[in-house]
Amino acid sequence: MKSEDTPFEGGPLDGRVLPVLLGVTGHPPKTYRVPVQDAAGGPPAVLVYRREPRGHSKRLGLVRGWKYRYDPEGAPEERLRWPWTRPGGAPSRKPDDPSG
Repeated sequence: MKSEDTPFEGGPLDGRVLPVLLGVTGHPPKTYRVPVQDAAGGPPAVLVYRREPRGHSKRLGLVRGWKYRYDPEGAPEERLRWPWTRPGGAPSRKPDDPSG
């Protein structure tokens, strides 16, 4: 498998450059999760890093590389959205509905 040296910003991994495995498209994953053992023996904490572009080329605006930025909230990933679904799970309207 192919890997790429990717810099990390913020959080405990700030300033480190780690090799990250690339996917079939040649990009690293959108989120990088790092499990950290608790010193007191409790459940391990999970640090979440989100992928961001490192820079863009001048002419075409292509992404020149990727970096990971620390997400302290560790919000869950957004679920997959299909183009034919309604936003927010709104119910479909019926043709004889008086509200519109």
